[in-house]
Amino acid sequence: MIYFDKVTKLYGNSAALEDINFSIEPGEFISIVGHSGAGKTTLMKMLLAEERPTSGDVFFQSANIHDVSRNTLNQIRRRIGTIFQDFRLLPYKTAYENIAFAMEAAGRTDEEIYSDVPHVLELVDLGDKLNHFPHQLSGGEQQRVAIARAIVNQPDVIMADEPTGNLDPVNTFEVIQILKKVNDLGTTVILTTHNKGVIDSLKKRVITMDRGRIIRDDKEGVYVL
Repeated sequence: MIYFDKVTKLYGNSAALEDINFSIEPGEFISIVGHSGAGKTTLMKMLLAEERPTSGDVFFQSANIHDVSRNTLNQIRRRIGTIFQDFRLLPYKTAYENIAFAMEAAGRTDEEIYSDVPHVLELVDLGDKLNHFPHQLSGGEQQRVAIARAIVNQPDVIMADEPTGNLDPVNTFEVIQILKKVNDLGTTVILTTHNKGVIDSLKKRVITMDRGRIIRDDKEGVYVL
């Protein structure tokens, strides 16, 4: 379980987050929506301990992630896969090598890399592109490589921060279908997006933020702003 307990984040006199309280159950698919500046990205950074609350606590299972050792924090971060709008692939590495690099960083063996990378590329329908460099892939294909990289170490949670922001409708649909597939396999998915069509089609839990506050939390929500 992930739990935000009365979390406030101030920058000077301005509140990026104000009195945030909510929990996420294992295996949930939750979307966080809101206009730019609503606090979505700050919320995500809190979960990775890239930002520290001014007050309140963030728990990953039973651990207060802002009050653990560096070693424990690194272990928690390895259980969270991240996907970004701008893909963040290494340009001089192939699709295979980009994913293998993430496995090497997590201490996986050569045998595991040899076995798992082709498998995860098949999962995102890129089994025939493992030797392609990012510049040889479309935007949608690059994002699917990024998803493969995020899931290859079998994290408990996937955080996808505007993953379809640079994609056309067809690629957006494909990326969301992959995230749903990952969720169906038991991984918790946290999605931030401005895409009304994506939110309305998911029919999953939606948290709506405005000026650092949660203003709606709907079990089977739609995009309401």
